[in-house]
Amino acid sequence: MKKGTFVRLALLACMALVGVGFAQDVRAARPLFTTLPPHANYPVRPVDPAAHLPQWTYTYTSSKNNQTYNAVMVGTDPTQTNTTTTVTVGVIPLKMVYGADNGNMTFDPNTPYVGNVSTVQMLQKSPLFQNYIDFVQGGTDLGRTQYLDAYQRGDFWSSVQTNTNYHVKLKFVTGPTQTIDVSPSQGIVETNPFGGGYKMGTINLFALDAQLQTILQKYSQIQPNILPLFITYNVLATGVGCCYGGFHSTNGIAPGGQTYAWAAIMEQDPGGQPLPGQDISVASHEIGEWLMDPFVSNTSACGGTMENGDPLEGKTNYGDYPYQVRGFTFHPQDLVFVTYFGAPANTSVNSWTTFQGENEGICQDGQ
Repeated sequence: MKKGTFVRLALLACMALVGVGFAQDVRAARPLFTTLPPHANYPVRPVDPAAHLPQWTYTYTSSKNNQTYNAVMVGTDPTQTNTTTTVTVGVIPLKMVYGADNGNMTFDPNTPYVGNVSTVQMLQKSPLFQNYIDFVQGGTDLGRTQYLDAYQRGDFWSSVQTNTNYHVKLKFVTGPTQTIDVSPSQGIVETNPFGGGYKMGTINLFALDAQLQTILQKYSQIQPNILPLFITYNVLATGVGCCYGGFHSTNGIAPGGQTYAWAAIMEQDPGGQPLPGQDISVASHEIGEWLMDPFVSNTSACGGTMENGDPLEGKTNYGDYPYQVRGFTFHPQDLVFVTYFGAPANTSVNSWTTFQGENEGICQDGQ
């Protein structure tokens, strides 16, 4: 977690002590992301090692402080393997219901997002899960593939340009919609403070996570080799300031912990102005961070963990880059490479520190 637009876990812990009855407080509008540390207070099912998340350890010495770091990442080692890893993402829509006392609205990801396409369908048809785009970064062709696979290939391009069949792909599977009744003490309906002019819901961050824990324990099909991705439509979480658009966490530690994530999917601005959280922005941020640090355990020379989306989301465009596909413009977020954390510069494509070639120095937030 970085300065500027992010809040440290110590502040989150302080908010946990004062309860959840602050959804109607006056808040400064700024987009926030966070990680929740690995949970030790929730039951972890016994897991067959065959059901572990595919993972490997990247060891590097950071030029920032000359210390050696061991980072657990999703997939296989691109320096040693030339194969495709496919991880199932179980997308679980959250139908958020607000009663007469806190807004009298329902926000359902199964309702239309654009035209006759629902929020869930829009996500499924996005570059996060489809091979629409041939990603050419700075003149280097990374291949026609999914957005985050292209990112991972670019992150370790010094090896992938030889091991050309290396991929980390995501398989989209829809889980059953879960209904959450939001009490007045947990959240309200209000006009989006970031713009767009539309109504959105809020829910306390910790109340939301408690609901996710209940769902995780409800379905035995959820195993560590699956990433449960909970999505909301036009709903953000409240905590220290407004508002959180997503987080990722884990129940348990590597190698057998159950990772999971939540991502808000917000409407686009009718006038075309950039808005935080629009379409796949948060999903790309959270899945991208899960890819680099699935167990929220990879420390770095930059301080905190290896959150590869945080350094860039504070830009005026929220770090998003538009891709027009079949008449619709998606906005995945740029992500930093391992070179940003001080790994050897020649590891990544064009020796860049971000997937989109932003000129970011080592450990320097792109504010």
